[in-house]
Amino acid sequence: MTTRLGANAVEPIRDLEKIQEIKDHLLRRSYRDYFLFVFGINSGLRISDILPLRAMDVKYTKHLKVREKKTGNSRKTIITVALKNEIDKYTRKSADSDYLFWSRKGNKPISRVQAWQIINDAARACNVEGPIGTHTLRKTFGYHFYQRSKDVAMLQYIFGHSSPSVTLRYIGINDDMVDEALESFSL
Repeated sequence: MTTRLGANAVEPIRDLEKIQEIKDHLLRRSYRDYFLFVFGINSGLRISDILPLRAMDVKYTKHLKVREKKTGNSRKTIITVALKNEIDKYTRKSADSDYLFWSRKGNKPISRVQAWQIINDAARACNVEGPIGTHTLRKTFGYHFYQRSKDVAMLQYIFGHSSPSVTLRYIGINDDMVDEALESFSL
């Protein structure tokens, strides 16, 4: 698929079977890496807002509250039941002050580069095509939220985008719609 977002843009993972395949692959490899993927695709947060989270930020609440690094805006979003179940399992033995995505190199979270490597390696191992990176997690959340709800206004609000067209382009829906419309076109 051709993207109209530029050469360096990443894509959402559209195939639910591929998402499950990546989950299975990561779970066999590392529970932390599996949880990073699951957290990202179920929260819609940017990786820069995910990595600094500590157990206490997610254990005792129904809402994620972050100040977005990119925009400086405060964001509050509900933790879904499925994500809450994953959080409860993952943080069961964690101290409140523990980073969710701790680095093995001291008391700090993994870096954006490490997160990119985890996501990219898993996608390649599962033969996911297209450009993949940490932002794929957020775009995957958005793509599937839109596919289920068809509520672009709500997704625009969740992402803090300026217009519905920005949101649709961001998650690749415009490309999908154009491809589908043109695929069987003939004169």
